[in-house]
Amino acid sequence: MKMPARLRDRLFSFVKKQSPSGLLIAAVVLTVSQLSAAEKQPNQQEIQFFEAKIRPLLIKHCYDCHGADAQESGLRVDTFKGIAKGGKAGSLLVPGKPDQSLLITAVKYQASDLQMPPDEKLSKQEIEDLTNWVKMGAPYPNADLSLLRASSEKGKYDLEKERQFWSFQPVKKPALPAVKHKDWVKTPIDQFVLSKLEQAGLTPAKPADKRTLIRRTTFDLTGLPPTPEEIEDFLNDTSPQAFEKVVDRLLASPHYGEHWGRHWLDIARYADSNGLDENIAFGNAWKYRDYVVNALNKDKPYDLFLKEQLAGDLLEPAKDVAERNERLVATGFLSLGPKVLAEVDETKMEMDIIDEQINTIGVSLMGMTLGCARCHDHKFDPISAHDYYGLAGILKSTKTMEHYKKIARWHENSLATKEELKEQAEWDKKIKTEEEKIAALVKSENERLKKEGGKDFKLPKKPEPSYSKEAKAELKTLRDQVASLKKERPEVPTALGATEREIIDVPIHIRGSHLTLGETVPRHVPVVLSPQPEKPFSKETSGRLKFAEWLTSREHPLTSRVFVNRVWRWHFGKGIVATPDNFGKLGAKPTNQALLDWMAANFMEKGWSIKDLHRMILLSNTWRMSSEFNEKAATVDPDNNLLWRVDVRRLDAESIRDSILAVSDGLDLTMGGSLLTVENRAFVFNHESKDAVTYDFDRRSLYLPVIRNHLFGMFMLFDYADASVLNGNRSSTTVAPQALFLLNSHLVEEASQRMADTILSQTALSPEQKIQHLFLKSFGRLPSELEVSKSLQFLDELEKDLQAEQSDSEKRIHRSWQVLCQSIFASSEFIYLR
Repeated sequence: MKMPARLRDRLFSFVKKQSPSGLLIAAVVLTVSQLSAAEKQPNQQEIQFFEAKIRPLLIKHCYDCHGADAQESGLRVDTFKGIAKGGKAGSLLVPGKPDQSLLITAVKYQASDLQMPPDEKLSKQEIEDLTNWVKMGAPYPNADLSLLRASSEKGKYDLEKERQFWSFQPVKKPALPAVKHKDWVKTPIDQFVLSKLEQAGLTPAKPADKRTLIRRTTFDLTGLPPTPEEIEDFLNDTSPQAFEKVVDRLLASPHYGEHWGRHWLDIARYADSNGLDENIAFGNAWKYRDYVVNALNKDKPYDLFLKEQLAGDLLEPAKDVAERNERLVATGFLSLGPKVLAEVDETKMEMDIIDEQINTIGVSLMGMTLGCARCHDHKFDPISAHDYYGLAGILKSTKTMEHYKKIARWHENSLATKEELKEQAEWDKKIKTEEEKIAALVKSENERLKKEGGKDFKLPKKPEPSYSKEAKAELKTLRDQVASLKKERPEVPTALGATEREIIDVPIHIRGSHLTLGETVPRHVPVVLSPQPEKPFSKETSGRLKFAEWLTSREHPLTSRVFVNRVWRWHFGKGIVATPDNFGKLGAKPTNQALLDWMAANFMEKGWSIKDLHRMILLSNTWRMSSEFNEKAATVDPDNNLLWRVDVRRLDAESIRDSILAVSDGLDLTMGGSLLTVENRAFVFNHESKDAVTYDFDRRSLYLPVIRNHLFGMFMLFDYADASVLNGNRSSTTVAPQALFLLNSHLVEEASQRMADTILSQTALSPEQKIQHLFLKSFGRLPSELEVSKSLQFLDELEKDLQAEQSDSEKRIHRSWQVLCQSIFASSEFIYLR
């Protein structure tokens, strides 16, 4: 009897993940196509088979851990109720389909992480008996089959109820709230913030002074300190638009894209090597990095920015080669992740790469942990395994790998022009001509040897030593010519990225294993986020473009919210949602949802302009507040969730390094390109801990190589993002090695020497003026009289202390100033913003 479609849809089964205890047998979860058959009562012959073959097997191998006395991982298999209820490990079998049953996968030891019984494999006969039992539909005497129905329905979502969760609801622009002190409101942001403060009986902090404001804003937008000249210009500008001019100037700076591009690279899990097992260079990853920098500098609309990265190769024809290449490079977003390139199981490697892509897309763009649904329906969010494999089909239909043979090779798109391809073809023709000459000469010599050797002559495996002297010489000349041509042959530019491949839908992998497959799932987007039924995906394309368009539609509840929250977090140090990578049920609730929703709606209305979003935030009085402490406010709101002041923040690792170089006149501001000293696909940091990469450059930190499993030491000290996973919420720790680095590293020592050279070369300045120059350049402010006095006293005392070891007066003075400069770099004020 065929099951009705409505019932079939309701009874889609799901698989729960195995617990750490190594549990095997969990729950009997029926697939929809077997439920009607399973409800048929077993006949006497089937019951006899169970009693004679299966129950003794369970008693012998399973009851000790999953019987009346012990139920590891919550599983009991000595009763039908226990089998139907299951445990924590997930689905055990699909009645009638042993190939889709986890039980059979486990007893056959097909999965390395699930082998049951764990101590010794069952005999061939026992495995065959279990397989036949599952084929029969897993008959069990006096079974209450309604328990199986309840088990099959366990975990299904009430989608209408789930869509009531705040982040799954459509983005609607709320009305601006009423406030008492309207004169404080500069932008709509202020109105939302002030409303919350007034409700709590609090008032915002006073405005930051102009020196503090320009230092904070310059670092925030460019990752670099303001120059003394820029500070002076701002101080002298008394117009109402003075700060607005600063913001516009900084947003127009090419250094804006460099700093904010690094923020994006954190969530794009950017690196210059694959990491994991074989650490091989992503020699062309820098092209994606430069794409991001350029896109932000040009204020590419965020929706287009995402479409290019997910489906740049599928967009409408580009207007020129530059635009085409830009889109192809953008798809590197899908390929940048860490990969195990020496995985023995090629199918597993492919699915692992797809899983990493799904998780990246989910967390970075939607704030959803979609990867949790690979092995089972998501335990907290309404994302089913059905949804997961609907997305997996999109990515399995996308080519990001050339092959999966050891060592696997990732795909790179050609960026060549027609002229470059034509030139390369001409070189290939020259090479082929010479190779044909070699082949003809070898054939001629072999035939000569056969003829001279007579009827019974057998050509040796290596006949060349028997060639004539003249032939050997000619072969050497020809081969040298081929080697020279290949060496001189121009390589066409490529970049790692994505393209289309065979279109395919993916079956559910029970418990995430490709060895145990369930029903095939049509490609689709997560159902909970699509209130209106989606049209089926085309059989002609992977569906990446359709997915990207769905993701960037105005109706999508997450995309704009997640990005606006990220921008807010990168400005203020924490998001309106404190978990920027998780907008699901385990994530934090927004501290001001009305503000978040208003900004998200406005962001879309304004054409997804990121720079407009920056302007609105930075021109608000909320941003311009000081970090002044207020005891009353701290009592009411100790975490400053209501934003009664601006939090003091430490600079990130890149800004600390770049600032040290910048104020000491040692920073090379050249943009773009690669500093990787190894070739594309070459090994970098290998198993012998040999590092072929150098970091000895004066370029901005953005351009230093990012090697997975072997990050630049200074980056690790100051909480750089782990390139193996995306991270939109860097931590900010304070540990002793940071201070030791600032006191002992070559970077700081060399910078302080340059700084001392610069200061001492200004012979027209008095010692007091030199101190003022040092403070202004380093802190963006002039020192107090006490600070000048203490600094001069320090220099005098240190010079006297050095007399015992250094007789040269000029060297003592230089060394004293160098130590003072180093103490400036190591100070809290240098590496913190207030």
